[in-house]
Amino acid sequence: MSDHERQRARYIAGTEGAPPVPPPGGYRGARREAFGSTPSPTDVSSALPEEPKKPANALGWIALTVSILFALILLGTLIAGGTDILYGVTMLTLQLVVVGTIVAALFSARGRTLGAIALVVTVLFNVATVGGMSALQTSASGNYEGTKTAAQKHAEAYPAIKGTDPQKTLSQESLEEVRAQAETMFADIRTRLTAEFGYTWVQVGDEDLRPERNGYGGESMLVEFTSASWATVEPIQDYERKLEVMAAISEVVTDHGLWALYSFNDPTASGIDPAMIAKLYGSDDPRTQTTWEYYTENFPGPLRFYATINDLSNDPDGGFLAAREAQNARTGEPLEGLQLTVIASAVLSEADREEFQTRLQDYPGFE
Repeated sequence: MSDHERQRARYIAGTEGAPPVPPPGGYRGARREAFGSTPSPTDVSSALPEEPKKPANALGWIALTVSILFALILLGTLIAGGTDILYGVTMLTLQLVVVGTIVAALFSARGRTLGAIALVVTVLFNVATVGGMSALQTSASGNYEGTKTAAQKHAEAYPAIKGTDPQKTLSQESLEEVRAQAETMFADIRTRLTAEFGYTWVQVGDEDLRPERNGYGGESMLVEFTSASWATVEPIQDYERKLEVMAAISEVVTDHGLWALYSFNDPTASGIDPAMIAKLYGSDDPRTQTTWEYYTENFPGPLRFYATINDLSNDPDGGFLAAREAQNARTGEPLEGLQLTVIASAVLSEADREEFQTRLQDYPGFE
């Protein structure tokens, strides 16, 4: 017996009935495991056949599809400017149907993922969100056509102003007449004050024409005229000198058919509460005010005249100076001194008179 056989016999002696020992080196592909160890879950799971993933059910796809279609409908309505349609019963009902479909998909295990995506789409594009965007777009553009009746569209083209007799507009001074009257009056005031006080003048800004609203949601054919202003280069700070200047101006404007000047800044003359006077003009005492403001008009005509004196010598804390510097940066007007301005509301240009009368014929009973 060879040595190998003798050694093998020693190992197997007294092992009747036991399984044979493995060959030297162990079985091919065998793994050693620690005593008492158990197979890892990975080993077990890898040994089991993989369960195939179940595809999303039809309910999930339906929820995603209807949410996308609803978003496209909302966006199309937004582009078309149909603000009224967005808040209609049909659109709100459609949104409820979409929400119901999404909720049903979320309660389905196989449709939950697509339902969640559909929910995100609906949160981003819904009646409230898109409706708000449409309202902002409509407000910015002034396009409210989708919400107006034929009668409302007709009314908003009214050429005059609601509550004002169109015949009064035709009988009062035209835009051109107001402009000419303002220029003549300014020239006479400048001549008078230059002769008496030696003031020199500078023109401030340009004429401005702003369309007047007609009271029916549209613009009339009338405009508000604001003249270019005239200002003295020299300051006017002495109290007595201010009174003399305003008195001279009052004489000139009455010669042009206006009423005598009226003081807004004088509590005695205006009757305005002294606290309000102090807030508007820097003090309730004309002797220490930063601003004097006098006014007159040619009622029942449209012309309104303003004469304003700004005085930096009554500005103890520099607040008024800062305001005047900001105004100077915008308009180029002098920081202080006298300033003259004319405003005329609801005036009609001579060039538009014939068209105004023609268009009025389509509005019997309007006023």
